Amino acid sequence: MEAKAIARHLRVTPMKARRVVDLVRGKQTNEALAILKFAPQAASEPVFKVVASAIANARQAADRDGVAFNEDDLFISEAFVDEGPTMKRFQPRAQGRAFRINKRTSHVTVVVATPEKGGEK
Repeated sequence: MEAKAIARHLRVTPMKARRVVDLVRGKQTNEALAILKFAPQAASEPVFKVVASAIANARQAADRDGVAFNEDDLFISEAFVDEGPTMKRFQPRAQGRAFRINKRTSHVTVVVATPEKGGEK
């Protein structure tokens, strides 16, 4: 079984979000939530919410299909960060110049799955 959650247009740079996502890729979901809860990076809060949403989506899919659901069996099979649209802002500088500031956004995708009998994990 597989479930997916996507958070789009997060106001965190993709490079910083990837550092956090790399911490939890391939881990059990309970362990990943514990890591994200205590991670000092600012991007860990939105990634925590995406992982929790993917778990909830898996629970909903299991209820819909009538499958037994055990949260302890889930692990993060895929997790990646894509770059979203960049907001461009300008800051005044000396002698009438302008300095461009890029406010980057991210799209975070997390897929949780149960290990298959073929030994996927």
